[in-house]
Amino acid sequence: MLPPEHDLELRSHLPAKPSSKPPLLFVHGGFCDGWCWEPYFLPWFASQGYPAHALSLRGHGSSGGAQSLFVAGLDDYAADVEHIASGLPSPPVLIGHSMGSAVVERLLSTRPVRAAALLSPVPPSGFGQTFGRLAAQQPEYMMRMANFDPAASNDILHAIRPMYFSDDVSPALLAKVSRHLGPESPRAMMDMTLRLHGGRAALDCKPLVLGAEADRVCTPNDVRATAALYGVEAIIVPRLAHMLMLEPEWKRPAQVLLDWLQASIVKKR
Repeated sequence: MLPPEHDLELRSHLPAKPSSKPPLLFVHGGFCDGWCWEPYFLPWFASQGYPAHALSLRGHGSSGGAQSLFVAGLDDYAADVEHIASGLPSPPVLIGHSMGSAVVERLLSTRPVRAAALLSPVPPSGFGQTFGRLAAQQPEYMMRMANFDPAASNDILHAIRPMYFSDDVSPALLAKVSRHLGPESPRAMMDMTLRLHGGRAALDCKPLVLGAEADRVCTPNDVRATAALYGVEAIIVPRLAHMLMLEPEWKRPAQVLLDWLQASIVKKR
């Protein structure tokens, strides 16, 4: 593993009044940063009484570690999440998206976690078959991701839009997205091609497992495979695409997450 990275960007929205609800820590997926939670999820969950935080993993956004990004693995990203979590007033609920879900699952498999939600998770068998499918169906997407050039973010956005977003996402929001795209660690991508759990469920945890019907990266079947690993029922939100937190109908998955928090965590305290 790499040395600890202490210079990590953290975006936070706090409730207007003091709240006893647990903090939420959102973990972004590959090729982006913590900003993806900023437009909708962070302020909305803060308005529901939850201190809401999103970090940018090392080498992403304004976090340090760009020079060593190419050798950073999922365990290094998990250390980033642990570092931020340790600085919060109480243990957070971890909420990961796509690659971020794989990072959260890394923690679930090795140490106690208060609770976790996995959004558009990487399937338990890894991304190997997914990469092969995407290379056959969307070769431009795979080429752009493998040879990420920050100077060509608009071209990259054009290539990834059909894979990440529905047609309803506004041009104004997509313009903002283009400013938060960045290269991903080849080491982390390699980690995700492997089986994440050796075919075994991680610790005795029953996470929320949530996917999107029109997700072409982490398909509903991928999401169901993760849910089966943990012995829970997958929730698939109709119509939404991979970046469900930025979709016009973002509130539908957010409401599912809120209902789960209320039922599984707040009422059980």
